[in-house]
Amino acid sequence: MRVFLELSYDGTHYHGWQRQPECTTVQEVLEGAMERLFGQSFSVMGCGRTDTGVHARYFVAHTVIDDDVFRGRVSSMQEATMKLNGMLPKDIGLKAMHQVGAKAHARFDAVERSYAYHVHSNKDPFLEGKSTRIFGELNLEAMQEAAAHLVQKGDFASFCKAGTGQGTTICDVREARWEQTGAHQWAFHISADRFLRNMVRAVVGTLLEVGRGKRTPESMADVLAAAHRSAAGKSVLGCGLYLTKVIYPAEVFSPSDEGYL
Repeated sequence: MRVFLELSYDGTHYHGWQRQPECTTVQEVLEGAMERLFGQSFSVMGCGRTDTGVHARYFVAHTVIDDDVFRGRVSSMQEATMKLNGMLPKDIGLKAMHQVGAKAHARFDAVERSYAYHVHSNKDPFLEGKSTRIFGELNLEAMQEAAAHLVQKGDFASFCKAGTGQGTTICDVREARWEQTGAHQWAFHISADRFLRNMVRAVVGTLLEVGRGKRTPESMADVLAAAHRSAAGKSVLGCGLYLTKVIYPAEVFSPSDEGYL
């Protein structure tokens, strides 16, 4: 049977989601826990890739489990979830497991993903590794105006890491906005049908340049039109980035009550 897994993780100590030689990744750790529980090898497909140090408040993956093997080890999805959580480290949490259609795909069936990027200006040890510290004043109004230029279906090549063989760089960005989350804290929220490699971190780096007065809000239109990575700003660190939502057609999958945070 095909199973969707809803999970979240603190990416601080991982080299991203996807397996890599001689690196600890979330995928590797999750597959290892499943292999110990069910006594067979697993290949788990994620809804996307997160880079080193990037977090996921909500992430979906799928795998296939033999029916007889499943029934021989656990009595329900709830029991499987509980046992796997007992095997997983404290920085990976499995929210729920669901049987889905035989062709359901965690990556290719997703129709929208959302990210949040967190920044702060005060020295706060509790935000270390969870938010990016910035220095100097930011013009939030200018950054908000610049972000509005991103809401469109268009070519986002200027925010794509060079040499990734991405194929099409067309994305449908449906939300891009800043909010102040604390006295010295801000978050950038962005939603789209798909994201390019390093896209959100490059977007945030460019918007911060607007906030510091190094670019005008109107210049975002020129950055997009250039369709070249050199036109945008420097990418920010991965530690402030969180995958927050993944949406599927209702006939494919609907999140559990333990879903989005």
